[in-house]
Amino acid sequence: MGEMEDFCVTECTRCPALVDSRSQIVNGTGPEDADILFVGEGPGAQEDSQGEPFVGRSGSVLDDQLRIVGLDRDSVRITNCVRCRPPENRDPNTDELENCRGYLEQEIDLLDPDVIVTLGKVPSEHLLDRSVAVTKEAGSVEEIRLGGAPRRLLICVHPAATLYDRSQEETFESALERAADLAGVDGSAGGQTRLDGF
Repeated sequence: MGEMEDFCVTECTRCPALVDSRSQIVNGTGPEDADILFVGEGPGAQEDSQGEPFVGRSGSVLDDQLRIVGLDRDSVRITNCVRCRPPENRDPNTDELENCRGYLEQEIDLLDPDVIVTLGKVPSEHLLDRSVAVTKEAGSVEEIRLGGAPRRLLICVHPAATLYDRSQEETFESALERAADLAGVDGSAGGQTRLDGF
């Protein structure tokens, strides 16, 4: 074990604009054997200052909803498409996404999750390589190939969407329930993952 710790991007200067706007590189967090991997877009201001993904308001929403479906942050892995904060919190551009893609694929490869949950439009489109109507497609599962391995990807709305539009809460929750289901997590057992791993 310990491969994930070794796999922390500590220095990278591929994206000049992001090098200028970041205070640090934000790597994924969570156990090395997590069954579910959440992929966001990129760090915002709070993530950039704390060095962890999803620690701001979106992070609280995600934590709350995880608990509702019988998961908790300590049992899942959370990462982003780009590991550095884009200036003014703009979306990462195509070059930046491509520059960081190898890191994401390596993380997915080492983790070998049962399901990848994309939070919002940018990560969904980045990994599916097509345009995605997130609200309509939330909760749907697609098989993708990443680094030659087949992966299950579950489209989900971004947690922040529920802050602006309450009707998204249900969409968000049912997508997370489906993720827990796919990963074989039994929410009724006090949020414990089944230990046999099957």
